[in-house]
Amino acid sequence: MAGTPRVLRAMNDRAALDLLLEHGPLSRTRLGKLTGLSKPTASQLLARLEAAGLVIATGTGTDGSDTDGSGESGSGAGRPGPNAQLYAVDPTAAYAAGLDVTPERVLAAVADITGRTVGEYAVPTPGRRAAEPVVRQVTTALDGAVKAAGLVRSDVRRLVIGTPGAFDPNTGRLRYASHLPGWHSPTLLDELAAALPMPVEYENDVNLAAVAEQRLGAAKGHDDFVLLWNEGGLGAAVVLGGRLHRGFTGGAGEVGFLPVPGAPLVRQVTKANSGGFQELAGSQVIPRLARELGISPVPEGPYAEVATALVARAADIDSGPHRQLLATYATGLATGIASLVAVLDPEVVVLSGTALTAGGEPLRALVQTELAELAASRPRLVLGDVREHPVLRGALESALTTTRDEVFDTSR
Repeated sequence: MAGTPRVLRAMNDRAALDLLLEHGPLSRTRLGKLTGLSKPTASQLLARLEAAGLVIATGTGTDGSDTDGSGESGSGAGRPGPNAQLYAVDPTAAYAAGLDVTPERVLAAVADITGRTVGEYAVPTPGRRAAEPVVRQVTTALDGAVKAAGLVRSDVRRLVIGTPGAFDPNTGRLRYASHLPGWHSPTLLDELAAALPMPVEYENDVNLAAVAEQRLGAAKGHDDFVLLWNEGGLGAAVVLGGRLHRGFTGGAGEVGFLPVPGAPLVRQVTKANSGGFQELAGSQVIPRLARELGISPVPEGPYAEVATALVARAADIDSGPHRQLLATYATGLATGIASLVAVLDPEVVVLSGTALTAGGEPLRALVQTELAELAASRPRLVLGDVREHPVLRGALESALTTTRDEVFDTSR
C-alpha cells in the first residue's frame, strides 16, 4: 500500500516518543529493546526525531544492554558497559497551558511538552460588585504564567480552562455555577476565542481532577471509576471505558443536588442552591456538625478551609466527639456514593478535594465500611494522589494530550 512505510515510521516514532516521556533519557540500545526495533532502525529513528526538533542528546550513560544474559551490562558481571549517548524528548518542542478558575482566583500554568510546569501565575478575582471582565482575568493570568516561563503568548499551542459547572454544548453557556460571577455571558466563548491566539477548550473542574488522577494518580490503569470531590463544593466525575462521561448538557456528576435519604427534598434546587447530597456531606455541613458535637474551637473562614481543618483534626484524634464527627461525615458520604455505585458500578471510587483527603486513611476506611453495608457492589475506595492543584494539573494534562498528538505526528 502506498504510504505504508511512512505510516509505520510514524507509528514507531510515536511509540519511541511516548517511551522517552515515560522513562526519561534512553540510549539507542535501550530504546531498541523497549520498541522491539533493531539497533540500526532505532538509530535511524532517533536521527529522524532529532532532525525534526523532537529529541535532543542529553549526555551519556550506561546503554542498558545485556550481552551475556546475566542481567548485567557490558563484558564483565557487575561492570557497566561503555558510556552510550542518551536521548530525551526536547522539552522546548511545544508548550501548553491550563487555567483553574474559582470564585476567588484564576490560577494559570504553562507546561513544556514533557509535562514539567515552567510558569505559574494567579490573579485574584474581585467581588461580584466590581467584577473585572472575564476575558481580562483570563488573559492576565495566562500572560503572567507565560512571562514566568520566559515565553511569549504565541509559544503556547493550546489552553484548557477548568471551571465549576460546565459549558452546555448546546448553548455555549455556563451552567451549574451561579457562584462564578461574570462567566455566564452568552458571548463569552466568542470573546475568549477572539482574544486568544491558540485553541481553547473548556472542562468542568472536577472532570479535570479526574483526568489528573487517571494520568498521574490513584486511577491510573482504571477505565471505570468515579471521582468524588469535596472542596468548595460537592461534585463527581464519571469515567466509563477510559473516557469522561459529561452528559447531554455537560452536567453529569453534578451530584450536590442528588436526592438522598437524610437530606431535605428541595424543589427547583438550582434556584434554591440547596438540598440533596450537599446538605448531607458538603463542606458546609462540617462546621455545623462540629458545633453540635461540642467541638471547640471551630475556625472561622470559608467553608472549604474550615471543613478541611476540622476533618484533619478529627482524623488525628481517635476519640470522643472528633471520632463521632468523622463517623457521621463518613455515613453521609457513603449514602451518596451508594447511589452512584448502584447506577454506575465502578471499579474504583477516588476521594479527592481537601475536605476528603484531609481525613486520610481513617476517613477512607470508615466510608468503605459504611459503603459495604449500603451498596450491592463494593468498589474499592482510594484517596486521590494528586494533591497540589489537581484541577490545574488535569487542565495541563488535557492540553498536553492534544498538543502531543499534533507535535508528535511525523507522518505529515
